[in-house]
Amino acid sequence: MPTENLTDKRMSKFKNKGKEPTKMRERRVAECVELRKAQRVESILKRRNISSQPDEEPLSPEYNIDNQLVIYATIQEIIANVNSECSEKQMQGCVTARKLLSRERNPPLKEVVEAGLLARFVAFLGRNDDPSLQFEAAWSLTNVASGTSWHTQQVVEHGAVPAFIALLASPMLNISEQNISKQWSFAIGDGASYRDALIDCNVIPALLARLTPDAPVGYLRNLTWTLSNLCRNKNPFPRFSAVQQMLPSIIQLLHHSDKSILSDASWAISYLTDGPNERIDVVIKTGVLPRLVELLGFEELAVVTPALRSIGNIVSGSDLQTQMAIDAGVLAILPKLMRHPKPSVQKEAAWAVSNIAAGPRQQIQQLITCGLLPPLVELLKNGDFKTQREAVWAVTNYTSGGTVEQVVQLVRCGGLEAILSLLHVKDAKTVLVILDAISNIFLAAEKLGEVNKLCLLVEELGGLDRIELLQNHENNAVYRAAQALIEKYFSEDGEDECLKTRATETDFVFGPAEVQKRFDF
Repeated sequence: MPTENLTDKRMSKFKNKGKEPTKMRERRVAECVELRKAQRVESILKRRNISSQPDEEPLSPEYNIDNQLVIYATIQEIIANVNSECSEKQMQGCVTARKLLSRERNPPLKEVVEAGLLARFVAFLGRNDDPSLQFEAAWSLTNVASGTSWHTQQVVEHGAVPAFIALLASPMLNISEQNISKQWSFAIGDGASYRDALIDCNVIPALLARLTPDAPVGYLRNLTWTLSNLCRNKNPFPRFSAVQQMLPSIIQLLHHSDKSILSDASWAISYLTDGPNERIDVVIKTGVLPRLVELLGFEELAVVTPALRSIGNIVSGSDLQTQMAIDAGVLAILPKLMRHPKPSVQKEAAWAVSNIAAGPRQQIQQLITCGLLPPLVELLKNGDFKTQREAVWAVTNYTSGGTVEQVVQLVRCGGLEAILSLLHVKDAKTVLVILDAISNIFLAAEKLGEVNKLCLLVEELGGLDRIELLQNHENNAVYRAAQALIEKYFSEDGEDECLKTRATETDFVFGPAEVQKRFDF
């Protein structure tokens, strides 16, 4: 029976019990990050097609033709202009390049790189005497860096990073904002190496210097998004010194009224708490927990999701860190989130509950006191599969660490019936976790001397038939776990005892409401 292996896996995923803490909470993150990256990339594509000059004419029809010969001729024209000594032609070449690279479909990024234009664009970034040229060159480089990692690498290797950071201090707001956009083009999705390259070039002080009370909201959005991306990636994590530089400003932004800024600041906190307990502790010490709990009550999903992810990360830390989140009031809002119309929120809320349920008995009792068992059972019965899987983990953690009385309360709330009904799912890992929970419930029944009564309840709920069917499961671990339950609790002798119990029992403590009458409870 694989109970020990399951327990090890569970503890490494939910709590730091000294068993490989660096692997904590790694599951479930990739999917959310990829979705967020896809949404942001879509936003990038839309944003970069907005002209900075309202009266400017769009790209002429000939440039919209997908004919490679036309593109080649256009690039040759750009090369001639940007290499000219005439400022007007240089400007014309940069404008044409920016427009060409702003095409929604298949912009010729590689062709522009191979034409050797990047070096000239980078050189134009230093033209403090011509801010318009700086702006157009920066925009062209931003478009190139917004391509694949290879394109970003080309921009970096041509020395653009120090030049962009220097332009953050430009008195021209549009130039400074364009260069902020460039920073997150480097930071997004291109791994820790580019992030650290930016940090090594002192980008953080340059960014924080632009966080002023009179900064426009749109400008602050770009700043927040950039800081958020500088907090991303775990291999390796951002250096402590960098985190300590950014945290005070991120906490300040977390109190802004703009929903977009709140969302990105919350994502920054979620990245910083997605790590070892020491890193979680650094965030908690800022006093951010009450604000995160407050953000859980927002209507906007873009704010609730990262705030809930941050809370989930924190309660997956030490028992003390979990208790601090409880003390901040998180249990009061979780029932509402578990009943949220969005399945993604339900799943994240169930994940947070599963982490809390992996704590000591006192924290499990707080789950009960705050009314989290009914919504947990509802998710087991009615949630989508991803949410049900998290709820199953919550039940297994709960029954592993809870007292006998706490386990009895879960059964009375319908928890046993709900997990028995999920034994038909195809995911073998989930079935194993359910069987582990059932085994834990039987252990509680043993302490009460009511194993035979629990056997009868499991049979009445159709659980025995489902467990017997699992003896034919293709997964050997599932087969062995099911077989072990049958042999230990449902032997022929046990069935005889169950028949006696059916006729005589009057004080069955496990019976849920719908079957209690059958036992005259």
